[in-house]
Amino acid sequence: MQTPGSQSSLHRANLERVVRAVRLAGSLTQAEIARSTGLSAATVSNIVRELKDGGTVEVTDTSAGGRRARSVSLSGDAGIVIGVDFGHTHLRVAVGNLAHQVLAEESAPLDVDASWTDGFDRAETLVGELIAGIGVGLEKVIGVGLGVPGPIDVESGTLGSTAILPGWAGINPRQELSRRLGVPVYVDNDANLGALGELVWGSGRGVKDLAYIKVASGVGAGLVINGQIYRGPGGTAGEIGHITLDESGPVCRCGNRGCLETFAAARYVLPLLQGTHGPELTMERVVELAREGDPGCRRVIADVGRHVGSGVANLCNVLNPSRVVLGGSLAEAGELILAPIRESVGRYAIPSAARQLSVLTGSLGGRAEVLGALALVLSEMGDSTLLAGSPSLKLLPSVR
Repeated sequence: MQTPGSQSSLHRANLERVVRAVRLAGSLTQAEIARSTGLSAATVSNIVRELKDGGTVEVTDTSAGGRRARSVSLSGDAGIVIGVDFGHTHLRVAVGNLAHQVLAEESAPLDVDASWTDGFDRAETLVGELIAGIGVGLEKVIGVGLGVPGPIDVESGTLGSTAILPGWAGINPRQELSRRLGVPVYVDNDANLGALGELVWGSGRGVKDLAYIKVASGVGAGLVINGQIYRGPGGTAGEIGHITLDESGPVCRCGNRGCLETFAAARYVLPLLQGTHGPELTMERVVELAREGDPGCRRVIADVGRHVGSGVANLCNVLNPSRVVLGGSLAEAGELILAPIRESVGRYAIPSAARQLSVLTGSLGGRAEVLGALALVLSEMGDSTLLAGSPSLKLLPSVR
């Protein structure tokens, strides 16, 4: 019997440490693995050789700092992960491998609010079509990341607010999709997944503390602290849209008055312009008109930016993030909305926090959440199954 302190257990722990570092990063040089794990260069070299022989990782020649290096990534044959993103008006599905490569992606218009059954039926069909298109079956799927436009109750796994998706009341999205696909499902709200997507693939790369602000049909924030999503004990951290700006303001869907959302979300902003621009006006069109110079659209976007900036200033004072990434449809407005956000941050945030903060738009656009769903699986999945091909591991105990 192997004891926790035995050489074999230590070896197993080191193997899992290396696999975890590569899994989270997508690819690393052996020197980067050594720095990330604290293992010696010689130990990393031996472990990488063993994992390569077992088919767990792939090693390719590259360069780092002008010197030759070896880049290590998980094998493309080790399995695939799937991301599913439900928005209020769309469904997006993506398929990726463990080397952080997106293999297939598709989106479709969908009234998610109307029927959860229709939403899951369409998601199940789209997943089947995409994995068939790349020539694999469900047996190769390691896990599915699922994003929904609302907070998830940590204890029950159900949506935490029926006011956001009333047709989904009492539904456990994780259990429903897992039942249909027969694979593990990891679920989170869309703002958290947007933060993960930008952290791994987009404008959040290279930082460990950021806030992803999504302004669309609602206003929410995904918070990253020390490289990890912070959800709070009840799963509702980041509900920046319900910061009170005006106690005498409009009644919000949450029941309070004057929430940030009532000054920034599409459902409250569009009526300000529909009288002059027509009832079919969308936020995407508002942004387009503003960029063309329409004065009314520019004014509304600037006002939204100042209000969002007030919420960002509160985040700065409490959490002191180094970067704020703006997502959602209004992010396409660029400096038209970023400048007023920065203005409010400069006015209301503690000066030292404001000086350290950079505010920029996301680089992934509408793909941030579905790519974040892929990243969710890559961050939550265990490492033991990835080590099954290593010959020396068959008799070693799993370390937890």
